[in-house]
This record gives sequence, structure tokens and C-alpha cells, in this order.
Amino acid sequence: MIEDEGGAPTGEQAPTATQEKEAEQEALASLQEELEELRSRHLRLAADFENYKKRARQEQEDAYRYAGALLAERVLPVLDDAQLALEHAPARVDKTWLKGVQLTFQKLEEALAAAGVEAVPALATKFDPKLHEAIGTVESDEHPEDTVVMELRRGYRMHDKVLRPALVKVSRKG
Repeated sequence: MIEDEGGAPTGEQAPTATQEKEAEQEALASLQEELEELRSRHLRLAADFENYKKRARQEQEDAYRYAGALLAERVLPVLDDAQLALEHAPARVDKTWLKGVQLTFQKLEEALAAAGVEAVPALATKFDPKLHEAIGTVESDEHPEDTVVMELRRGYRMHDKVLRPALVKVSRKG
């Protein structure tokens, strides 16, 4: 700004009170807008954090609930083999020994059940692709269409999670 000898500005005039008030109002409006944006951002962050806490809590509950799933998935083939061996036990095997082996595997099944592992119902039920894996069909007039007529391998689930589907054959009209 250039001043004359008396100290008064030349060329440009000093802002008037109205102009100063308008500038203050613009600055205030800008600050209010920024404050509102920061409030909105804070609310979004708070909501995101609450959602994160809920997800983390749910993941922790699921981890606890399904902690035994991996072990169960590894034990199930052993249980299958044991059941096959028991079904094909030689006729001359000591009956008390066989009963002891059967009870041992029964205890294993009970331990799995206590952990929430249960067999998937298959025979004589309607085919459910969430629970069953069809590996063949059988022509049948005595069973309704899409009914499980043969279970080749038992399926298992833990709570609401399928550990492995049952391998089945399904009826179809002949």
C-alpha cells in the first residue's frame, strides 16, 4: 500500500467496516463448514471403529466356537477307516476284544459330539447340496425323486458349518 505524506493510503482505500464484517462472516462460514466436515468425519470414524470391534468380537467367538474343526476334519477319516474295519472284522475274532475296540471308537464319537461335531443326516432324506455331495444316481420307483438312497461316506458338521458333506447316491425316476 502506498501512503502520501500525511500517512493516508493512496490508490487503494482502507477496508470499510462493512467489508471487514463480510470478511469475518466468510471466515466464520468457512470455519463452520470445516467444523461440520470434521464432525462428520469423526462420526464416520467412530462408526467404523464400532463396526471393527463387532467384527473382531465375532471373529473371536467364531475362532472359539470352531477351534476343534481342524482337528475334527483330520480325525474323521480315521473314524471312517475304523468303522470300515469294524464292519469287516473276521468271524473268528475275540468278541470281547471287538467290543472293546467298538467302545473305544464310540468314545471318540462322543468326544467329537461334545465338541459340537455331529453326523449329517443322509439316508432317506431329500438331497441337500449344502449337506450332501451326490456322486451318482439310482433309478427307483419306491423313493421320491432326489431322495438319498445310499450313503457312501458319512458327512459331518460342527454347529452350523459343514466339515465335509456326505457322499451319497440319489434316487431318480426309472
